[in-house]
Amino acid sequence: METTTKFTVPTREEVTSNNQAIFDTLKSNLGFVPNLYAYYAKNETALPDYLALQNRKSTLKAKEREVINLVVSQYNGCRYCQSAHTALGKMNGFNDTQILELRKGTASFDEKLNALAEFTLAAASNKGNVSEEIKNNFFNVGYTESNMIDAVIIIGDKTISNYIHNLAGFEIDFPIAVEL
Repeated sequence: METTTKFTVPTREEVTSNNQAIFDTLKSNLGFVPNLYAYYAKNETALPDYLALQNRKSTLKAKEREVINLVVSQYNGCRYCQSAHTALGKMNGFNDTQILELRKGTASFDEKLNALAEFTLAAASNKGNVSEEIKNNFFNVGYTESNMIDAVIIIGDKTISNYIHNLAGFEIDFPIAVEL
């Protein structure tokens, strides 16, 4: 007998008081509680822990972090995060064509972002085993070892959220990104 596991996103009333306070802050700041964040609240500490990781100080600019988010979300096949980061990418100044290119792991429109996109795709797809050529290109355009560490932390952050959505498959509450 075949069964289908149904995963649901909890409402504010269904989560702990600590997570309710986070929901209130998210709603105030974003206008809504994204389903990904709400889903984390099924675990008492996952939502604050994930937000602490996501909101940590970084040596990379917001636009550079979005490059990583777009590349990793595409590589991991996460439609939720592809959609969320397409919207966030636009908020960070990327146009539709650039976002589609970034999702493929390149950025012909910007040499430095291209090095970052290529580094990110290589690191994600090869479990951190990046060729000397790609590493040299990353450093030659001006990135540092500190930037590399931050890039890997962001790859890990995004992989966590990609896996959560890929496993649970809850509703995407952002405009749906174009499929590649």
